[in-house]
Amino acid sequence: MTIDAFIGALGIVFQPAVLIAILGGALYGLFIGAIPGLTATMATALLVPLTFYMDPIPAIAIIVSTTAMAITAGDIPGALMRIPGTPASAAYVEESYSMTLKGRAETALSIGIFFSAIGGLVGALVLMISGPILARIALKFSSFEFFWLALLGLMTSALVSAKDPARGFISLLLGILISTVGLDVTSGQPRFTFGSIELMGGISFIPTMIGMFALAEVLRGFSSSASFPPAFNTARIRPFRGMGKLLMRYPLSLLRGASLGTAIGALPGVGGDVSAWIAYGVSRRFSRTPEKFGTGHEEGLIEATSSNNAGLSAAWIPALVFGIPGDAVTAIAVGVLFMKGLNPGPRLFLENPTMPMAIIMTFFVANLLLFPLGWLAIKGSRHILAVPRNLIVPVILICCILGSFAINNTMFGVGIMLIAGIVGYILESNGFPIAPVILGLVLGPILERNFIMSMQIADGNLLGFFERPIAAGLGIVVCSVALVPLLSRVIRHLPISTRSEK
Repeated sequence: MTIDAFIGALGIVFQPAVLIAILGGALYGLFIGAIPGLTATMATALLVPLTFYMDPIPAIAIIVSTTAMAITAGDIPGALMRIPGTPASAAYVEESYSMTLKGRAETALSIGIFFSAIGGLVGALVLMISGPILARIALKFSSFEFFWLALLGLMTSALVSAKDPARGFISLLLGILISTVGLDVTSGQPRFTFGSIELMGGISFIPTMIGMFALAEVLRGFSSSASFPPAFNTARIRPFRGMGKLLMRYPLSLLRGASLGTAIGALPGVGGDVSAWIAYGVSRRFSRTPEKFGTGHEEGLIEATSSNNAGLSAAWIPALVFGIPGDAVTAIAVGVLFMKGLNPGPRLFLENPTMPMAIIMTFFVANLLLFPLGWLAIKGSRHILAVPRNLIVPVILICCILGSFAINNTMFGVGIMLIAGIVGYILESNGFPIAPVILGLVLGPILERNFIMSMQIADGNLLGFFERPIAAGLGIVVCSVALVPLLSRVIRHLPISTRSEK
């Protein structure tokens, strides 16, 4: 990128129409993201008709700011009511909610917004400096590499549910089993559909997530004397208080989370949801105090939230450089660019370098806008906890029904949500964690599809998963993550004399 392109991009981005689009998208994303079940992808899809009447840069700017704010705002219901607003928020909802139960809701919300914004700024910086390089690396990923990456994501479930790995593994298998419902990825034959046409499309993880977290929480409240967390201790709320100290205490967590989000987000078809799960699991694995995770610890929250928006920014790397969408949101954005006559790809950088630079700069503005809007969101969120339970429970149920219905505009999603709520309530009543179920449901299709493709390419030879350099490296990492805990446990149980001889 030349200096002329940078200056030209500044002139484009700081036009009133673009700034208004960014602000409007951020407010819209804040509203959508804070409602459980209404995802950033849905918010973006609803914006497409509006972009017909906008210039290219304002059209992309409103998409960027909407998704950045929606992903971040998904942490608000997760922290306050244990209802994740987005799939990525489900990775660390237990951590943030535990912090709220301790009367530290202000800190949980501040971490989610502050470090998401910083992670987004880091991702945007990487997108500006090394986008083409990372995209070139991402294009080298085949089905073998994607298989190992999905398996690594599933391995984090053992880390997330480290208190009882056996129960966590059973929950993970349940999620993978649910993900197999629908049409077979290779033959197209129905599986576990029982003659139902709706089940042929599979079971969406959004209604399942809403049911297992939100509805199960409501059922648990009715079946016990449980109450919502207490409102903030004082009316004099100071959002982002103490964030500087946390930044100084956990700089490695921020860098590692933003790096993981950027690296994983740059892979086509993966997106930021997977990076949040992996980042939280990696944080717990390498933490000096892993026993504090799940009790309201800041370290895992910092790493997972910083990976969210970093992955969101990085997903635009293959979209802009090669025209390959990184996730569902960028797929919509690429369609908008084509509609506006701007074909993303290498030629766009050569023929019109100012345009991709302007798109990248909207990420900086959108993530900087997270600070003032996030400040206002935190100031106003304390009123949610002050609402009486007999008023907020019906509102939660209405949001659950609307979010589940909006997926496919059918009552089938509502039915899935109700069943998932009952199943989630039964699982948690017996000590089985819910997060691995959602993780298995999200990553199960990715794992299956890439495993079958890889076996077809390798002609059934399992060694084919280690023949490519990147695949071999990822395979070694996954095997190490699986074997090291087992070996350490075996060594720990060896007699002291045997260990001393070694």
